[in-house]
Amino acid sequence: MRVIGVDPGNSVTGFGLVERSQSLSYVASGTIRSGALKRGPERLALIYAKLLAVIDQHQPDAMSLERSFVAANVQSAFTLGEARAMAMLAAAHRGLALFEYAATDVKLTIAGHGRADKAQVKTMVRRTLGVDDGLELADDAADALALAICHLFRARFPRAEARSRRPLVPAQVRP
Repeated sequence: MRVIGVDPGNSVTGFGLVERSQSLSYVASGTIRSGALKRGPERLALIYAKLLAVIDQHQPDAMSLERSFVAANVQSAFTLGEARAMAMLAAAHRGLALFEYAATDVKLTIAGHGRADKAQVKTMVRRTLGVDDGLELADDAADALALAICHLFRARFPRAEARSRRPLVPAQVRP
């Protein structure tokens, strides 16, 4: 099973692909930088097009997406929601099952506690995938890989609460 994790962001969206056969293995990761475009349709089109290209190139079976966390800045929450929507749309257009996980659940799965910082998450992602320090790994890409790993662990060892996180099976949509 191959999963793409997506960490949507206001100016940087991270993606990471992990495959599970006998063990977990790193496939690819990177970032989509849309910060120069700030807001608007061009930014959203860029995120959507780049995610489609990554999906087409690596052919994942599912997408793992970070569930929104709404903080004090409402405008940032709206902008983040737009990036999430582009990831959801890309998954729907390519027929991928979509799973969402809260950041604290991902950190708990990867690092053993829900308040792990970015450095701890990145270290555990590297260890879990056997990736050495020679691979350039941006924080957003590491978070996306953590999302993919989280899904693969939870899909392999389902919990009772996972029943409420059924995959979203998209209807056939023509672009």
